[in-house]
Amino acid sequence: MSVSRHPVALRLEQRVGGATKLLATVMALPLIDGIFAALVVAGVLATPTGVIETGILIFGGSATMAVILAEMEGSRKQMAASVLLIGAVIIPVAAVQAALAPTLEGFLNLDIFERFAGLVILAIAAKTASAEFGEYLPSPGVIIGLGLIASVTPSGFAIETSTEYVVNGTAAAAIGVAFALAVALLAPHLRGRVDIDRFRFGSAVALGVLALPILLRPFDLMQTEVPVALAVLGVTALFAYDPEAAGIASDTGSDTDDDDPDTPDEGGSRGDGPADSASDEVDVGDTPDAPSTPRKTPLDAPEVTGRIVDDDVAVTAAEDEPAVASTDDEPDAGGDDSTDPFVEDDSRAPWL
Repeated sequence: MSVSRHPVALRLEQRVGGATKLLATVMALPLIDGIFAALVVAGVLATPTGVIETGILIFGGSATMAVILAEMEGSRKQMAASVLLIGAVIIPVAAVQAALAPTLEGFLNLDIFERFAGLVILAIAAKTASAEFGEYLPSPGVIIGLGLIASVTPSGFAIETSTEYVVNGTAAAAIGVAFALAVALLAPHLRGRVDIDRFRFGSAVALGVLALPILLRPFDLMQTEVPVALAVLGVTALFAYDPEAAGIASDTGSDTDDDDPDTPDEGGSRGDGPADSASDEVDVGDTPDAPSTPRKTPLDAPEVTGRIVDDDVAVTAAEDEPAVASTDDEPDAGGDDSTDPFVEDDSRAPWL
């Protein structure tokens, strides 16, 4: 898996600590830095496509995906519960900030403040794409503060609210939480199949496309309701996803190789054939041309018909028995003449 080691993300991880806290910090940054309020005032959330783009790129995006896939551990239910807990805080705060957006409009020069809002998105895109280049750029909070100073008009201050902004702002935050929830539920499948660095760079391009209409509004360029940023993000997701890659969660390592002849199967045998419990028994009277079982007895051993003898048992028993001379005049213990070749010396001699 390509785990993004972005320097900004590493510093943030060292300060916060913990995957859930890191995810909460990443998703709450637009509310803390004032980026979300700036976008609301700039009119980015005025259209449904703007709401979707803000939710996925500002509250979601590559940072949220990288934290969930690379840092968070546990089952799907545990990760989903963490995302929902974070969403229970982010969504109400976003609704409050969206409700206070008309208050900001009353004492701000929107023509100036919108330019700073576009610069904020562009700065975030630059920091996301290149950490080295982002070191030379001011933080989003500093840009928002400069925008407030440059566009403030204290004479027009009045506390106002609007349900229109509340609905759009709440919807944008909910879409961001839904994006994080979808990534958490699909995390076992996405791990190892999504190139996080490639998705991060594509998200930076999509953020830049989102900022261009705001910056170019005085020139009447790129003023369209077509979701260009979403299209760029969709192409990015397509190129960052590799369906043929082996997922990390799919490799348990407990399966055995069926093609290995040395691996015993469920029946206790080796190889592809069934278990042969009687394969060790060799018919001594069989012809020596049988190709199935190699002959272990010497070639000059006498042939015994009508009797199946285990080679190992016969040889071991022959070695352990004391050599007792048997004559034709003396009967054996059973009273019968011994005709067994394993007892007579002249019969045993060839293979001892």
